Amino acid sequence: MSDFFQQVFEVVKQIPPGRVTSYGAIARYLGTGGSARMVGWAMNASHSSADYVPAHRVVNRNGLLTGKHHFDTPNAMQELLEAEGFLIEDDQIQNFKERFWDPAKELGLD
Repeated sequence: MSDFFQQVFEVVKQIPPGRVTSYGAIARYLGTGGSARMVGWAMNASHSSADYVPAHRVVNRNGLLTGKHHFDTPNAMQELLEAEGFLIEDDQIQNFKERFWDPAKELGLD
């Protein structure tokens, strides 16, 4: 597993329950702003991590559950988020901006 994937996993493990972030926000935090797609690849590989990685808390920049097809069932990502109090309609998190967790601010780069 690449060092980049491991760095992504370490950021994702710090997202608190009830909050979400985006692929791009993680990429920017890691200093690789153009690598949002690679963050997505890391989330796809997160099931192989020895530690639990809450990949369901990473969505696209508009709050869409674009990674849902990488979970065990088509509804698993939504069910995990709803268990944390999220309201989701048509694969989109409602109140996304209020629930957004920015690693640059929360982990001290800003």
